[in-house]
This record gives sequence, structure tokens and C-alpha cells, in this order.
Amino acid sequence: MKTKLTIAALAAGLVISGSSFATGLATCDSGPRNTWQPQEKLEKMLVEKGWRINRVKEDGGCYEVYAVNEKGQRVEAYFHPTTLDSVPTQPRR
Repeated sequence: MKTKLTIAALAAGLVISGSSFATGLATCDSGPRNTWQPQEKLEKMLVEKGWRINRVKEDGGCYEVYAVNEKGQRVEAYFHPTTLDSVPTQPRR
């Protein structure tokens, strides 16, 4: 009985925390959050380049951007939160 409860508790913990896992496509050594630039600044920078932003979120210590770029292509791009520089990504497996 104790084993079943332990397994159930572990499974529940994985489900609850699963949404906070990074995708692994990119990671940033982003340092303390108080050194990060605001997401709005990144969005403004990209819009000025001709991007249409759909969503910005944090992933792997980076800003992850879902957008349509200036060429009309759908993109998933990563940016360092302190420098707002583009971050290279690993290919999906």
C-alpha cells in the first residue's frame, strides 16, 4: 500500500511540475532576475524589425518568442534576457 501511495505522489509531482520544464532547445546563463531586461523591450525591438509577436515566455532561462518574422515565416526564437541577443538553439529530437 505504501508503495502505491509513493508512486501516486511521484506521478502527481511530475504532472504538476511538468509545465515548468525547459524544452532543451536553448538555455541561458541569465543570472539574477533583477538584471533581466523587460519582455516589452524585446517585443518592441522585434516589432521594429517587422516581426509580429504571438507569445513571449521564459524557457531555460531565456525569453522564448513565438512570432512571424519579417519574411512571413513562423518562428520559435530564443533571446538572452539580459542582452536581448539571439540565442542559438539545438535541433529538436
